[in-house]
Amino acid sequence: MFSGILSPLRGVVPPIRLAIALLAFTFAFDALAQDKPPAARNFLEEFQQSLTAVPDAKSLTVHGTVYVPAYSSIRGRTDQPGSLATLLRIDNTSATKPLVLERVEYFDTSGKLVQRYVDNPIALKPFGAIQIFIPAEDSRGGPAANFIVTWGGVAPMVEPLIEAVVFGKVDGAGYSFVSPGRPIRTVGKRPWLGLGLSR
Repeated sequence: MFSGILSPLRGVVPPIRLAIALLAFTFAFDALAQDKPPAARNFLEEFQQSLTAVPDAKSLTVHGTVYVPAYSSIRGRTDQPGSLATLLRIDNTSATKPLVLERVEYFDTSGKLVQRYVDNPIALKPFGAIQIFIPAEDSRGGPAANFIVTWGGVAPMVEPLIEAVVFGKVDGAGYSFVSPGRPIRTVGKRPWLGLGLSR
């Protein structure tokens, strides 16, 4: 009796198993996709009109390195962390000379390199600018991420303007602020020949 009832279901069971397997694969694929960082926008293509030919490296007589704090997450009123987007902006403030960007790198809270944006030096036209966007979904940097930008130029050269704009919504409140870059400079003097003298 039961075999007669179950016999029509025998042809249905394999498709059901296949549907369950496909559904499980879909969830697994979505989970893996969420672990991967969002696809980065190509700022070199987006700001191609701001770029110019890179000068001979031997002609670059002045260099500088800038540290830019970034905040990919902050805590709101409920003390729960919320994600924020970050926009790094680099401006050549010279009216006559190109600005060479030798290094643009993004580090996480622990100081680990997250992404390198410049493989080879690029140059900005006078008054040219570029922006690098990190969406709020990209949490690789953590709450205390930072950018390091190394630049070069032909002296005398005005310093570039480098800053990050951080914005987003956390706990229903909107946040937007500017994080200015800070030149990295060595301070203090080191002992000379171990005699306590300094230079």
